[in-house]
Amino acid sequence: MTRRVIVHSLDQARAALRAAAELGVGVTLASAAGAGAYAGPLWFKALIDAARKAYPEVAADCVLDCAEEAGSALAALRAGIARVGFSGPPDVAARLKAIAAALGASLESTTGSDALDLVDARDPYQAARAYLAGESAAKSGRL
Repeated sequence: MTRRVIVHSLDQARAALRAAAELGVGVTLASAAGAGAYAGPLWFKALIDAARKAYPEVAADCVLDCAEEAGSALAALRAGIARVGFSGPPDVAARLKAIAAALGASLESTTGSDALDLVDARDPYQAARAYLAGESAAKSGRL
């Protein structure tokens, strides 16, 4: 399983991929909580595509957090996001999981995920590098 890094910008996504490339590890780029609703799946897809273009050799996947917004989760699946986070009601999640499976994607819970959030990182690259290398002090992202 790869470590998860929450990114808020293209610069942060590139920093995480650069660190992963240098360390020779995979990484999961994740959006902020609820980003599927306020930023949209097309923004996230464009951000991830641009970051991957800079570091095509890195084994990276992504997950867009849609919080409890079923419409945003469905839009993400239709936009081609392969992993979508959803924390809504179980009956809605079951229907979305069936749709995701039909599209070759997956729906996952957004609760309890261990991740590095780069929101306040002074140096996203250094924070991501330390975290991906397993240095627990980097988890705060404030390097």
